Amino acid sequence: MLKFPNLEEETKLKMQGYELVAGLDEAGRGALAGPVVAGAVILPDEKNLPWLGLVRDSKELNGKKREFLFDLINKEALGVGIGVVPPEVIDAVNILKATKLAMMQAIEKLPRSPDFLLIDRITLPQCALPQKGITKGDKLCLSIACASIIAKVARDRIMTELDRLYPGYGFVRHKGYGTREHMICLEKLGPSPVHRHYFAPVRSCVEGLRKCNSTKRNLI
Repeated sequence: MLKFPNLEEETKLKMQGYELVAGLDEAGRGALAGPVVAGAVILPDEKNLPWLGLVRDSKELNGKKREFLFDLINKEALGVGIGVVPPEVIDAVNILKATKLAMMQAIEKLPRSPDFLLIDRITLPQCALPQKGITKGDKLCLSIACASIIAKVARDRIMTELDRLYPGYGFVRHKGYGTREHMICLEKLGPSPVHRHYFAPVRSCVEGLRKCNSTKRNLI
């Protein structure tokens, strides 16, 4: 039997006295280019938001439905925060630490400070707020699923802009993930300034270009 995101976790926490519960999730953790983006969402009571029944993990929704829900979440949630960590920071600190930095940014940008955090998969030791990491939280917990939509749409919009700034890679279509099209473009053009150089496919491409250039110099 399919289980859709619900408010079980949030309801339990509110019964314990935690009034403002924020869900957190990220987008772009596995991409080869572009930032990692985190979303944080504090939801009001479900009875006032009938559209919450449409919410799913962002990966289970098409672009049109994500955009529709993105606007509703921003309009009707008690709080929405977005954190963005660029690829140069990802290269410097690694993707897990960058993901946690993006989540911390998202929390800080909430208009109201949450009393408790529900986070997809991970926890934030650097954050003093009480929290719980939930495996597959974006599929089970409504506030986390809403955060996944916020993060995904925000990141997709960034990648669309990066496609304009760095044409030829197809960012607008694959959003920086390692598709066949992306790999062909990467081998042809080499990495752009927004590629994550410490990720293995990008690093291999850079090393290949260096060897090729070294061979050319030796032939001159």
